[in-house]
Amino acid sequence: MTLYVYVEPDDARRTRVGPAFREVGCTMLAGMADLETHLPRYPETILVILGAGVDLGEALMFTAYQRLQRPLIGVVLIRRAIEPAVVLECLRSGVREIVEESDDEGLRAATIRSIDLSKALSSTLRGTTEQAPYARVVTVFAGKGGCGRSTVAANLAVALAGGGRRVLLFDLDLQFGDVAIMLRLAPDRNITGGLSMSGRLDEPGLRSIVAGHRSGVDALLAPPSPAEGERISREFVVEVLDVARPVYDFIVVDTPAVVTDQVLAALDMTDWYVSIVTPDLPALKSVRLTSEMFDLLDYPKDRRLLVFNRADTEVGLAKADVEAAVGMPFAVQVPSSRDVTVSVNQGEPLTMTDPLHPVSRAIRQLADRCAGVEAPPARRRGLFGRRRSG
Repeated sequence: MTLYVYVEPDDARRTRVGPAFREVGCTMLAGMADLETHLPRYPETILVILGAGVDLGEALMFTAYQRLQRPLIGVVLIRRAIEPAVVLECLRSGVREIVEESDDEGLRAATIRSIDLSKALSSTLRGTTEQAPYARVVTVFAGKGGCGRSTVAANLAVALAGGGRRVLLFDLDLQFGDVAIMLRLAPDRNITGGLSMSGRLDEPGLRSIVAGHRSGVDALLAPPSPAEGERISREFVVEVLDVARPVYDFIVVDTPAVVTDQVLAALDMTDWYVSIVTPDLPALKSVRLTSEMFDLLDYPKDRRLLVFNRADTEVGLAKADVEAAVGMPFAVQVPSSRDVTVSVNQGEPLTMTDPLHPVSRAIRQLADRCAGVEAPPARRRGLFGRRRSG
């Protein structure tokens, strides 16, 4: 999910202010062309900050268009100097706030006011219109088998649905998917049922192939045999996700331990990349290679979440050593527990049967990160009125 965007063509300023804005979940873009590509993929955006390097004419044209197309988006415009004539033009175009480039406190206050207004407008619109949601795609990946990837994916889906959200759990391990076992679902309905609708899949067609679970999660199960999995193309995976995104709030994608064309299709449409690592050297090597692959594919680093599974297992590897080996900090640490194995064997996700279990708490923390409701621990006030550690 990305609610805030900062467009700044000036490389030096983007380098200087970027870390602080990324810390509060803001996506940094280098130009208006990038913004035009970004917004259709992230329609939940509510704040666009246009830096002083953005051409004024382009900024006003963009704002006037978005005022009609996406009224929830608030535009905060930064200028090196504020001139009365420019202010009048901005007001006519619908710019919410104009701030001088040197006024950091003014920028913080302006963004808070704009965000508050967008949220108030969103509540009003939800009460008066039927707005279709647009699901955030969360892809769970581990390049090594046995890391608990499917267990994390199933429990994450249940945790997200526990907040009253509409969630689809998509089993993209097309040869040996385990979601049906994890949720104790009959495999009668599965993705192969949609192949006859390929190229014309719609919402009723999608609903005809998903299986409902008592947790509230809908599951799109893998084919019942590996041979049938070969029939699922990359294009059909894209079609399924395109149809599902307006129907659900979240789509959790469980993947195999290999990178296939189908997996790449899902990764290209992903909002949160959740990598799983366990305290053993093969898993560390795998997640390191995964991170390098994500770099090559230019997947944003601020959208990656590293889950340390079985974090308290005493195998001679300290948590700090694992973080150093992987090259990124943990977003969540999931403790080891035999209760997880019991829950898998029973087909009952632990987040549903024992929500206060330490494992369930950790998964719920991951769900909060994906849903954007986590309040980071901090002491002093940062951007957008939040607090950050000093």
